[in-house]
Amino acid sequence: MTSAGLFDRLPPGWRSGLNALVPTEVLQSLAAFVQEERRQHTVFPPEECCFAAFEPLQPDAVKAVILGQDPYHDDFQAHGLAFSVPDGVKIPPSLRNIYKELADDLGCPAPQSGSLTGWASQGVLLLNTVLTVRAHQANSHQKHGWETVTDAAIRLVSAESPGAVFLLWGTPAQKKRPLIDENKHLVLAAAHPSPLSAYRGFFGSRPFSQANAWLAAHRGGGIDWQRTTTGGR
Repeated sequence: MTSAGLFDRLPPGWRSGLNALVPTEVLQSLAAFVQEERRQHTVFPPEECCFAAFEPLQPDAVKAVILGQDPYHDDFQAHGLAFSVPDGVKIPPSLRNIYKELADDLGCPAPQSGSLTGWASQGVLLLNTVLTVRAHQANSHQKHGWETVTDAAIRLVSAESPGAVFLLWGTPAQKKRPLIDENKHLVLAAAHPSPLSAYRGFFGSRPFSQANAWLAAHRGGGIDWQRTTTGGR
């Protein structure tokens, strides 16, 4: 698989921007690695979902960025959007905690679906720092080139979006802060929503109301955070 083959599902605005920021040798090495992993193992998400986070929007249309680490590694969960699972799949613990904070922050019922396609369609980039994983082996595709690509995506949003909110939950996400121009964007940093850390500063951080206040002032309107799916709530 060539580097172009790996990235041919990206919308043109993302593809041209990332090609300009990521060295060709990194793209080629990453493409070869992912191809070999898919040949020998089950890899999540499915190939057609690998770049799902980028498909609904161009870099200049991004209103908010939520960073995850790597995709869910159990069956039927990963579909290319950080923290999200397909409609009908059991809501994972971290997402359940996100929904708890959403309900507490905005005073709305917690969504019933684990799909966040509705957020994505409204301008939320749900970006994992690593976009593939070997089945049942968390972090197995780290340090093979994905981080260079997704760092470039963050830089691209920082450069091209007129004013976005970056929600950086947990230490790995917060390490991406230097990639963001805070003269034009809002950064909201908090603990990770995992059950291991949510009580250390995620609960009570009120990220959704803060994001919407910023977006109302800088982008003319916020996100309907309760509309998690494209078909409803």
